[in-house]
Amino acid sequence: MKTKAGRIVNYILLSLWGLIVLFPFYWMILTSVKGYGAYNSEYVPKFFTLSPTMENYITAFTAVPLAKYFLNTFIFTVITTLLMMVVVILSAFAFARLSFKGKDLVFSLFLSLMMIPNELVIITNFVTITDLNLRNTFMGLVLPSVTSVFYIYLLKENFEQIPENLYKAAKVDGTSDFGYLIKVMLPISKPTIVTITILKVIECWNSYVWPRLITDDQNYFLVSNGIQEIRENGFGRENVPAMMAAVVVISVPLVVIFLIFRHKIMDGVARGGTKG
Repeated sequence: MKTKAGRIVNYILLSLWGLIVLFPFYWMILTSVKGYGAYNSEYVPKFFTLSPTMENYITAFTAVPLAKYFLNTFIFTVITTLLMMVVVILSAFAFARLSFKGKDLVFSLFLSLMMIPNELVIITNFVTITDLNLRNTFMGLVLPSVTSVFYIYLLKENFEQIPENLYKAAKVDGTSDFGYLIKVMLPISKPTIVTITILKVIECWNSYVWPRLITDDQNYFLVSNGIQEIRENGFGRENVPAMMAAVVVISVPLVVIFLIFRHKIMDGVARGGTKG
């Protein structure tokens, strides 16, 4: 009886917590399907609507260049993720399998970079990109995001789980380091690589501070700072339903990606953090 009562209490608490977490998303979607007049006429907010409309979604794409923001974000996400994966994979392989003088010291110094506040890094990157005249360019958006200490550490731990005997056997057979990486290590470490890729895609899609800082040309706005532009100079301040429709459209890709790959994300993180 105590066990059943404990389970019932747990389910009730989890259900309440689930409602609390999901309510903002429900309210966002509900507001996006309310008409502009119906929304403004509600003195007391209603938790449902009997006359949903898709007009706000049409407004979100016609009143502002939301499609342009989507294209910019897609280009930025794809280029940044591809470049970062090349850097992360090669760096993790070097730290995990190659032997060179001072490797442990270099890796320790590398990990110490995680202790530097992001604000300081942003300031340094801003000065560098400005000096290189790369503001309002995709190059300026991409360059500061092509590496990640955490992802290198995560993949290095995963590479080190692969028996070193495989590496020695491959070297005896005349396989190059790059060939061993491509043919052996990457297939074995696929779950972690997929996890890092998905997390980087989500990170790029949600990127706000750096794009907002380095771009003031609307042609290079991403969806995150594009939403801010909509709120400040578009229809966001007065047409809240249309603003919510734009937010729903921007949020859908990330929600879909997470729901599809959530198990791979958990498995990849667990695999990278377990040794032996």
